[in-house]
Amino acid sequence: MMLRNAAGRRAVATAATAVSLALALSACSGTTKDSADKGSAKARTTAKADPDAPLKKGLKLAFLPKQINNPYEKIVDDAGIAAAEEYGGTGKEVGPSDASASSQVSYINTLIQQRQDAILVAANDPNAVCGPLKQAMKKDIKVVAYDSDTAKDCRQLFINQASSEEIGRSLVQHLGEQIGYKGRIAILSATQNATNQNTWIEFMKDELKLPKYKDMQLVKVAYGDDADQKSFQQTQGLMQAYPDLKGIISPTTVGIAAAARYLSDSSYKGKVVLNGLGTPNQMRKYVKDGTVEQFSLWNPEELGYLGSYAAAALASGQISGAEGEKFKAGRLGEYTIGKDGEVILGEPTVFDKKNIDKFDF
Repeated sequence: MMLRNAAGRRAVATAATAVSLALALSACSGTTKDSADKGSAKARTTAKADPDAPLKKGLKLAFLPKQINNPYEKIVDDAGIAAAEEYGGTGKEVGPSDASASSQVSYINTLIQQRQDAILVAANDPNAVCGPLKQAMKKDIKVVAYDSDTAKDCRQLFINQASSEEIGRSLVQHLGEQIGYKGRIAILSATQNATNQNTWIEFMKDELKLPKYKDMQLVKVAYGDDADQKSFQQTQGLMQAYPDLKGIISPTTVGIAAAARYLSDSSYKGKVVLNGLGTPNQMRKYVKDGTVEQFSLWNPEELGYLGSYAAAALASGQISGAEGEKFKAGRLGEYTIGKDGEVILGEPTVFDKKNIDKFDF
């Protein structure tokens, strides 16, 4: 995949939102969707917006990641907080230390009491957070999902890293090329209810149905719960259960780093292909020592930056979350809202020995 500059990524983002894949994100979860209250979705499409309205000064934004000690989400949130300073607002990060389905609920309730102007949430579960988020929107607190979506009625916008279909299919495509389209493979995911993970995995499974993958077999989807030690142990368990495993896809930055650490000190180094989503700083040593040939990711700083400006545009009345609305995201330029309030950052980058030292995050 070719590296793209910021303008290129914006072009991809605009094109991607135009075709707007209709992803049923919440259907991947094991929880039951509350479909009774459609008020928030109706409000998003009927609210009046003034694209010429200035960004309000003094906006208060809160970032609620899946878990507070996740290095990847720390990068995202810090960038969003820094962006708030650019337009005269303030931001903060709050959240649980674990990534369980209901762990974010109490934090949302507290943020409502604090009268934040916007809550940005990377949902651990698409539905568990819906009740309090709907209460927030009723109190005119704007809700923006980022990285991992909520059910569509529970927020006004979803800031997606890239096309979910592109992420899922490309990871299988890359692994297939690396293992010659033959052999057993496994997936090391985060939590079982993570919206983004489940959506990507569904596209991975769909990609594997194509004729060129007829000699590849997905034997297991393992869950490391975005915890380093559990992800390490899950990798160890996969290799014990399937010693002939040819490849592992880990679409989580915690999981791929833990899997790489296990493989790097095992007899499987150089024999089992590991691909997925990771940050350059976490994965650099594993690329250079030959444990990992390549992996992918978007720029998490840009994801947080875009989310911050999108929330500010909502809170300032520039946009309502309706399809086709446009807003400016600082140095990233203009973005267009797609179907169901989705805004796509752009195309992920593939990292390998040739380019990994060009990145620092």
